[in-house]
Amino acid sequence: MNEKNQERDIYVAIADPTRRKLLRLLADVEELPLNELTVHFEMGRTAVSKHLAILKEAGLVISRKVGRETRYRLNAGPLREIEDWVSFYRRFWSERILLLNQILEEE
Repeated sequence: MNEKNQERDIYVAIADPTRRKLLRLLADVEELPLNELTVHFEMGRTAVSKHLAILKEAGLVISRKVGRETRYRLNAGPLREIEDWVSFYRRFWSERILLLNQILEEE
């Protein structure tokens, strides 16, 4: 898989703590401009913009121009893939814990 395709993968996109924080910030509002997002980080607008571009390529963020300003909003739909993946393991471990409890109760 080349680097460009990895950027589009939602797992790669959310692997970075800065991008996860951006998603969390956008989850709390309808949309935010770049300058309002940047104040939450110890990095410049360019760095935040690059993180947003990766999220946008993964389909997790949608942007729109309002005058000279770009506003961003969360597109949570692709996160369902992660929920499906995690839910499999949640069920797997729940079943194992129930089995362990049964074994311990028998002893």
